[in-house]
Amino acid sequence: MESQGEKPAEADRVRVTPQLLKSRSGEFALESILLLKLRGLGLVDLGCLGECLGLEWLDLSGNALTQLGPLASLRQLLVLNVADNRLTALEPLAACENLQSLNAAGAGNLLATPGQLQCLAGLRGLEYLRLRDPLARLSNPLCSSPSYWAAVRELLPGLKVIDGERVTGRGSEFYQLCRDLDSSLRPSPSPGPGATEAQPWVEPGYWESWPPRSSSILEEACRQFQHTLQECHDLDRQARDSLAQA
Repeated sequence: MESQGEKPAEADRVRVTPQLLKSRSGEFALESILLLKLRGLGLVDLGCLGECLGLEWLDLSGNALTQLGPLASLRQLLVLNVADNRLTALEPLAACENLQSLNAAGAGNLLATPGQLQCLAGLRGLEYLRLRDPLARLSNPLCSSPSYWAAVRELLPGLKVIDGERVTGRGSEFYQLCRDLDSSLRPSPSPGPGATEAQPWVEPGYWESWPPRSSSILEEACRQFQHTLQECHDLDRQARDSLAQA
């Protein structure tokens, strides 16, 4: 039979309490906590987590959370990891106006349609979103849809990275090229004499290198480097002469 003294510890294991937050962060005031890692604690209730008004980085992955209600008050939150929980909705995150990075991949998370991401559309700073992680074998049902990638990009056009792959900025063309190549190498579901002829997946001249552009700044830097190098040689020669005379 379980003793009365063990019950508070059991409750702390599944519910966020002030004592848990203070012991994990080392802070005495909840408002002073900026970074918090609560990974794999078996949490089912976020409790007083919404009182950490200054929180900027939060890891809640590997728990048993079904809702994120208390997070709605975390207006300063920048990075959130809720991977591997039991989530079916992300609505409270619509109030996290400064959110930049969200990881909601998970074996237990059940985001099944792009509509469940509509609440994120108002987060102008959101640039990084992960809904699946092949290496960790974490995913959501909506990721199995052939139109998943396009639907997420249309719904959240401000995203720069989806599932670890760039969609805008430097490197995005490479990822798109790899995706197109992968699609072209997949076997056709109904091969036959009517199959279309394979077409190049880049425009002519795509791989041609651009001629190097002259830069006055670069030329000046090289000139100064050569001048400094010559001074070093002169000083070395003078030092050798002084040592020889000594």
